[in-house]
Amino acid sequence: MESVDIRTTVQGAPVAVQRGGQEWDVVAEPVRWFERVPWWEQSRRMPRGHGRVDIEIWQVQVAPGRGQHSGAVTWELVRKGDGAWYLRGEEALAA
Repeated sequence: MESVDIRTTVQGAPVAVQRGGQEWDVVAEPVRWFERVPWWEQSRRMPRGHGRVDIEIWQVQVAPGRGQHSGAVTWELVRKGDGAWYLRGEEALAA
């Protein structure tokens, strides 16, 4: 997964993604869900101090530049427990 910087609303919804020196604007209402972390695939025991076993996922449609909807793609953004954001499952779907 690629690390990205995210600008969010006060409520935590992504509004822009900074990737590779370029800003991509969220051009449609993002969709949020949570997934279970498969910690058991990497360790026999849950890591000490990790009470959370879910990660936050946002599916967003983004386009380069301000207000441009052409060239929009769908990305899944993952926010890990430490607050870091990552890009996962990039799909080149037209918006």
